Amino acid sequence: MSILKKTNDLTPHLIALRKEQAATYDAFQSVGKATYVDGELTHLTKELIATAIAISVNCEPCIGYHVRSLVKLGVTRPAFTEMLGVVIQMGGGPGLMKAGEAMSVYEELTAS
Repeated sequence: MSILKKTNDLTPHLIALRKEQAATYDAFQSVGKATYVDGELTHLTKELIATAIAISVNCEPCIGYHVRSLVKLGVTRPAFTEMLGVVIQMGGGPGLMKAGEAMSVYEELTAS
């Protein structure tokens, strides 16, 4: 199953969770909104960091979510692959394999 499919398949479950744990879910969403506001780091830079962390902790739905966000923000392929280079340097062989998976999501989202 592709990473994007896993990400999309979680949506109805997250909607249900939000209904049952609205205060916690909404608080988490508020942290995200505050975090991604442009400051010294741009929203794009913060998404690159979030993607690298998602890859490093092996959260496939997170990878799908953040790569999708990067594509929407207009990340360039060179910026994306440079971030993957940092993941590989920090994560060794496992980082390389997860970077390849993230690259497949990027290519799926940017295919014309």
